[in-house]
Amino acid sequence: SEAYVITAADVISAARPGARRDTVENYIKRLAELERIAMDFPGVKQAYAISAGRELRIFVVPEKVDDFRALELAREVANRIQTELKYPGEIKVNVIREVRAVEYAR
Repeated sequence: SEAYVITAADVISAARPGARRDTVENYIKRLAELERIAMDFPGVKQAYAISAGRELRIFVVPEKVDDFRALELAREVANRIQTELKYPGEIKVNVIREVRAVEYAR
């Protein structure tokens, strides 16, 4: 019975990102692949894989990507991730289009 507890603890420990050397290399490669896929699309300024690769935040150039295109882009990136990568669980694709207007009252 003690062996079962040790085996279970080892399996749980190994599931953590970075617990094994091979896992670290695959983890970093997966994050880079997620960011590369997003950067392949026109209008993308920057992309960041966050939350251990469970979320991809894509920042776009607001003059090149309107609100409707941002929705399309999120869908297209998600579809491409599904076809090109193998990953556990799901990955949230978040497209951020930021426009700021500043005026001063004097």
